[in-house]
Amino acid sequence: MKQNYENYTAEDQKVWNILFDRQFPALPKAATKEFLIGLDKVNFNGKAIPNFEETNKLLRELTGWEIYAVPGIVEDGLFFDLMANKKFPATTWVRKMSELDYLEEPDMFHDVFAHIPLLANQSFVDFLQAISKFGQEWIDDEWAIHLLSRIYWFTIEFGLIREEGELKIYGAGILSSSGETKFSLSDEPNHFEYDVDTILDTPYRKDNMQENYFIIDSYEQLYESLPEIKSKIEERLKAREATV
Repeated sequence: MKQNYENYTAEDQKVWNILFDRQFPALPKAATKEFLIGLDKVNFNGKAIPNFEETNKLLRELTGWEIYAVPGIVEDGLFFDLMANKKFPATTWVRKMSELDYLEEPDMFHDVFAHIPLLANQSFVDFLQAISKFGQEWIDDEWAIHLLSRIYWFTIEFGLIREEGELKIYGAGILSSSGETKFSLSDEPNHFEYDVDTILDTPYRKDNMQENYFIIDSYEQLYESLPEIKSKIEERLKAREATV
């Protein structure tokens, strides 16, 4: 499908403007520097909803990735197939003015504003592509996909990074939420060092703010953990088979 940019209404543009202007002021102190760099590289601002064609020209030059327009949440097989081929699935619809603070499923402010800037970072997208290839390999094993989803959830969606001794946000689920931006960096939730075993053993929740966040020291650390992710999931699959 196409974005059909001309179909966006004045209200759609206004909603984007409000969301951007509400969230952006907190980001210079709260967000990873790579997100801020990426935001500039893909020319995102509060003046207008991003045009996928224009953004894709920039992304392809930066890391070879592109935005792939989808109508909403896609099934796991397509999700992993797209990202294994450097295509990030993103919806094109924008929430209504009455839904500024709560949505049942992600709109393009989450998919595009919060996810796309980090696609300009090579180590980050290399990690994203690799775990997507794991997803392709395990697509017929529901338990394996469930375990892999915990890795995705606590990194791509709700990850924190330590930069110059300070905690910063790189997870898109946090970056698209003004409330979780403040909460994730506060003393209220649990903060753990990035550890594959612990993440694989930690359930997550979709109905509220997270109780647990995991901290990396670099995006290279994510990429370097890929062999461990694969081996630890395979260990759990074998252990599960042995009990059946």
